[in-house]
Amino acid sequence: MPARRFPGQDRVRTWLRAPRPAVPAVAVTRRQGLHLGLVLLAFAALSITHSFLRFATYEAKGYDLGIFDQVVRQYALFNAPLSSVKGVDFNILGDHFHPILALLAPAYWIWPDPRMLGIIMALALCAAAVPVYLTARRRVSHGWSLAAAGVVLFSWPFQAMVNWDFHEVTLGVPIMAWLVWALDGERPWLALGLGTALLTVREDMGVTVCALAVVFALRRRWVQAGLALVLGLAGYWFATSVAIPHFSPTGGFGYWQFQALGPDMGSSLLTILTRPWEAVAALFDHPLKLALWLLHLVPLLFLPVLSPLTLLALPILLSRLWNDRLNVWAPVYQYDAILAPILMLAALEAATGLAARFPRVRRLPQVLLAWAGAVTLAGTAFLPQVFPFHRTLTGQMTTTQHARDLDQAVGMIPDGVCVEAADNAVPHLTDRTHVGLHGDIGDDLATWMIVDTSVAELGGWDPLTPDQALERARRLGFERVWSQGDVVVLHHPTRPVSATCTDYLRHR
Repeated sequence: MPARRFPGQDRVRTWLRAPRPAVPAVAVTRRQGLHLGLVLLAFAALSITHSFLRFATYEAKGYDLGIFDQVVRQYALFNAPLSSVKGVDFNILGDHFHPILALLAPAYWIWPDPRMLGIIMALALCAAAVPVYLTARRRVSHGWSLAAAGVVLFSWPFQAMVNWDFHEVTLGVPIMAWLVWALDGERPWLALGLGTALLTVREDMGVTVCALAVVFALRRRWVQAGLALVLGLAGYWFATSVAIPHFSPTGGFGYWQFQALGPDMGSSLLTILTRPWEAVAALFDHPLKLALWLLHLVPLLFLPVLSPLTLLALPILLSRLWNDRLNVWAPVYQYDAILAPILMLAALEAATGLAARFPRVRRLPQVLLAWAGAVTLAGTAFLPQVFPFHRTLTGQMTTTQHARDLDQAVGMIPDGVCVEAADNAVPHLTDRTHVGLHGDIGDDLATWMIVDTSVAELGGWDPLTPDQALERARRLGFERVWSQGDVVVLHHPTRPVSATCTDYLRHR
């Protein structure tokens, strides 16, 4: 009896055996390279200006600029990456797994200042635009490829990342962009190597490497697919079950925040497999979630949904939309930047494929880039909530009296002491003190405090209100020594400075 054939079996077999189309060669002339360099320079200048203005106007925060300044500073001193903003003797590798940050230490040998991270961020994002340009050149002209790079650079996800001051995901953006370039150029081993490098950026990148395995499989790269799957699973397990618990003060990995799907990974996977409609519904059940989808897809004419490359973006996007915390659904965070080059190149791949198949839309790639550019320009001009470069370009980021008061308060704090400070004052103290947020370094270390009464809460995972911080300071014996406007400086008159404070910024 002959074997039963399923419908379309011959078509699937033909697809599996079909060779991949040849990748067109791209030659970039010196003049074209100069044009691209000018686009990168324009973005870098605006990005660094925005970062420096945020620092000068006391808009930069301890979460996250203060934390990462402390971490890179400790690496530069050849110390363990301890962050007092997270807690006393808190090893940051017990929070998230991002050993790639150690590579930034040499930058602090040149200029040990929090603003150095703004420069590094601008360079990293520029490095991500180069493969976007090169990949686009395989499909469209030099001018349109410049437009693709420019759209990514000035897109709202990149602007949001710059406005967040710094984050470990910054270093994953160029790695991901070059990974997509390698995939598109049929360089599977290079793509696998870049995927492996992603495992050093953050613990959840192991899931993204598993998505890379699926993309390899769809491209019939079976060896690389198997290796990527093994590396992704092993990398996620090592980060969350070995490295983070080893350094964590609690001895565990405490970032399971997907209670809508289940109390742990196993039950959540069961929900996704057995009740997928519930999992899908959870991706669209809030206006912020809908806004996030639309902001990613409308500028790209929804074309990414037609490209397998979008699979690389799904783990990061879904992990946010399934998260319990409402604030991670908002389109103002750094997480979206790593998605921007993926989705742009996925949209361009889909547009090119449709243009080749349907002559009536042969200009679709150009239409896509023109539309995306128009959305970016209009958004930057009229939507500062989503496109924060608007404030720099219109001169709205100016030093207020409140910022001057904070600056005077910071100037009153001696070097080498432990100080509790409001979130917006922390980055200005990390280079010379052991600084933490109010209530996060215990009751016995701080000898100075800065309280900002103009904010609803003073920052951190479990933040105090200004009234709570002032009441706690009174209870601990602090005395008010200066106040101006909404800024209060307090000092403990009898407490000696601990060695924990004086030794924090020394090589140990």
